[in-house]
Amino acid sequence: MTSTPIDTFKRSLASATKAISGEPELEVSYGGDVAGIVRDQVMLPALPPKPKPFAIAKARGEADGIALRLALHNKDTNTKNQPATGPARMVFDAMEQARVEALGMQHLSGLGDNLQAALSERSKRKGFDKVDIAKDDMSFAEAVGLYAREVLTGRDLPKSTQGIMQAWRNEIEDTAGKYMRQLRELMPDQDAFGQSVNDLIADFQLNDDRANPEEDDDQEDESSEDQDNPQDQPDDSPQEDEPGQTDVSDADAMDDDSAEPQDMVDAENIEGEQDDTDQNPENAPQRPNMSNATPPYGVYTTSHDEVIKAEDLCPPEELERLRGYLDGHMQGLSGAISRLANRLQRRLLAQQQRSWTFDLEEGMLDTARLTRVIIDPMSALTFKEEKETDFRDTVVTILIDNSGSMRGRPIMVAAVTADIMARTLERCGVKAEILGFTTRAWKGGKSFQDWLANGKPQQPGRLNDLRHIVYKAADMPWRRAKRNLGLMMREGLLKENIDGEALDWAYKRLMARPEQRRILMVISDGAPVDDATQSQNKTGLLENHLRMMIDMIENRSEVELVAIGIGHDVTRWYKRAITIMDVEQLGGAMTEKLAELFDS
Repeated sequence: MTSTPIDTFKRSLASATKAISGEPELEVSYGGDVAGIVRDQVMLPALPPKPKPFAIAKARGEADGIALRLALHNKDTNTKNQPATGPARMVFDAMEQARVEALGMQHLSGLGDNLQAALSERSKRKGFDKVDIAKDDMSFAEAVGLYAREVLTGRDLPKSTQGIMQAWRNEIEDTAGKYMRQLRELMPDQDAFGQSVNDLIADFQLNDDRANPEEDDDQEDESSEDQDNPQDQPDDSPQEDEPGQTDVSDADAMDDDSAEPQDMVDAENIEGEQDDTDQNPENAPQRPNMSNATPPYGVYTTSHDEVIKAEDLCPPEELERLRGYLDGHMQGLSGAISRLANRLQRRLLAQQQRSWTFDLEEGMLDTARLTRVIIDPMSALTFKEEKETDFRDTVVTILIDNSGSMRGRPIMVAAVTADIMARTLERCGVKAEILGFTTRAWKGGKSFQDWLANGKPQQPGRLNDLRHIVYKAADMPWRRAKRNLGLMMREGLLKENIDGEALDWAYKRLMARPEQRRILMVISDGAPVDDATQSQNKTGLLENHLRMMIDMIENRSEVELVAIGIGHDVTRWYKRAITIMDVEQLGGAMTEKLAELFDS
């Protein structure tokens, strides 16, 4: 098979990433719009068949940034010095990434241009070139990281950062400019550098809530678990996302943490924060084999959770605009998925073989027996009735991970695929609903603030505000729900993910349906991750709760559960599952899995 130029480039980039990281067995794949580490696998942005030079340079820079972090960053040392939450942690993480990149440039000067190109594109996407950028904790942490990068590397920042630096440069320079220049000598020593950064954080008068080393050690033991973001549950406080507000309002709602929305997912957070086991108290007895390994799953407070309709999160005009944006970027993919959906429709309709019961005393008139009526007008057995096919009495729920790691192409593909699948099922008389799950804030939100105000009780359980989104209810016609899928394109919507409670929510919705057959399809690209919960509870809280919910649904319910993992192995959790490494395969995977279920 002939190799294309882009295939050759991808192989070369993967080899360079392995060489720089010092990990020859490292797995590198491509998909989505952001770079990060999912479990032990490097995920780089998808590239078109003929990428432009800036896209090539951006891909190289993001790959180099991840490789340098793997080579020059020690998680245990980071855990010891890293503040637990809030603006302090955001600044610390930004400074650590600046240290890693500056060291890499010292050893391999050619990496500098690549990293500069990636930073330029990332800054444009985040709007750092705008002069009216919001002065909040998130932009401050970003500005400190950029300033540190400039000082430590000796390179000027790209023009796309002018807006954010104009807003914060003087304040940063006055408070810590001289001190930050002294950090250059400490770059090779991560421990000394981290301790000095905490002194700098104190100068900024940020809340330095240092992580508990013992608890974080437990978290690091789970670093092999995938970290992927967000899930939503019921919430009574609508002020976090008011209609008409975009990513700025969402950033403000992140009370204590906004570091996660970076384009390059923090390898530390991806691999080292898996302490969460989301398990519902009433379901605890369903997983007895775990009772001795982990404490019962609990929730600190549900007062800030919400289950909300997509149309209530965004004004109609904004939904229309977002839907148009989605359609405009996915025209080619829509055609491919539509063809797959048509195949599914033909397979379903082929099962709708009309079956009739004849010689009835009432029903539809049987035209084949009209002669009998003429010959014997008193004959009563001249009617027929169509039998119902089993699959028509079916409801399908598509539950989509709305976590931050799904940003970019993965969430686009998921939205379009779910939309077309729902339309196809509706044509075949099968009810379909589309749900999403995330959190209202990064790293805790109001629940975390309540916990802090109440004296930080030990083992609080889940510590974030859930947001569960109904994009399309089962009884809602597709034409009315179409624009709701555009909400997934909204900046700031995708945050963290607590899969166990989302699965429980979707399952309970299904069980309340009258249909005899219930199918639940989960689309996710990572394990449960919520920074606040994982940092304050024992290892495995969220993941063990997810396992418990899967076990209950698969083995003790009538709901048929199937999962599709994007760049993440879900087959170790779900009995009926498939893992895809390329997000473009999602349409085909969903089609085949649904077809298999209906064939059975």
